[in-house]
Amino acid sequence: MWSKRVFLLLFSLSTLKAEPDCEKMEKTNRPILNSKTNVVMMGQNVSINCSSQNKLWPITYSLFRDKKCVGTQDSKGEQVTFNLRISAANDSGPYKCKVQAGNCMKYSRDFNFTLVDPVTTPVLNITKKASHYVTLHCISSHGSLPINYTFFENNITISQVIIKNVREPAEFNLTKNPGGGEEYKCKANNRLPHYVKYSLPVTMPSAGGQSCPLCLQLLLPVLLLVLFVTILILAFWTLSKYKARKALREKAPKDYGNTPMEVGLYANICENQADKESAPGLEPRQCVSSAQDETNSSQEIHYATPVFHKATPQNHEVYNNGKTEYVYSEITL
Repeated sequence: MWSKRVFLLLFSLSTLKAEPDCEKMEKTNRPILNSKTNVVMMGQNVSINCSSQNKLWPITYSLFRDKKCVGTQDSKGEQVTFNLRISAANDSGPYKCKVQAGNCMKYSRDFNFTLVDPVTTPVLNITKKASHYVTLHCISSHGSLPINYTFFENNITISQVIIKNVREPAEFNLTKNPGGGEEYKCKANNRLPHYVKYSLPVTMPSAGGQSCPLCLQLLLPVLLLVLFVTILILAFWTLSKYKARKALREKAPKDYGNTPMEVGLYANICENQADKESAPGLEPRQCVSSAQDETNSSQEIHYATPVFHKATPQNHEVYNNGKTEYVYSEITL
């Protein structure tokens, strides 16, 4: 009887030890939720770990995102890993881990991933300020800020990391001896640790074949000005030639003999010559008419009246075997 009581007492003590002590569990530290990287980009697969200091009782780990359970795992003392994929902006968090042992539970602190856009391939440009001074310009058109830039000459780093918190080129001034031929590149990266982009290499022009962008910028307006002046000179020369030819045509004398009768207005100043007959044996009088052309300049036109006289018969010339005869007479004007 006594032995049976001792056995029940020992069994009760072992049962009490198997149950977790919630009060003691409350005094322990929170479970820890972390990841190897807290900076991610869209479409990336990530892992998040949850661990507890309780090593005595079996524990159920649950992962929540915005009060939504996204995974549950059982373990005894070891940490558990949850695999996730960042497919949307809300996949960045916040996340929370719950540790439950029996009726006791405890939550971790919130954890958030930082969503970052990767940088694009930067573009490198070289500007010559003088014969021995150049400036390197490097910019990545896309990517989350801040962006870090580094310059290289023949694959050797020549600048410190230049951090840009705004979308503008990073610049590096360089003093070079004449000669040229060096190859330059630049590197761009942001908070994504394994995402780095390099620009295409750019070769410094040699001294013998130096390009002059500033000279070209100054030469173009000069060429346009020369072309404009040439066009004006040709236009004035053509206009002056046209005016000169027009003036010569206006000053040239007009041939009124060939002018049709319709272009002028004629006034006969002969007094009733049409109604009077000339006296026999007198010379016929000449009629004088005035003509006025389109320019209102008066011209005098003289007319003569022909007089026919009887002629004595003379020898006629016969042609074509006498078939055709022609008789000639004199006309006195």
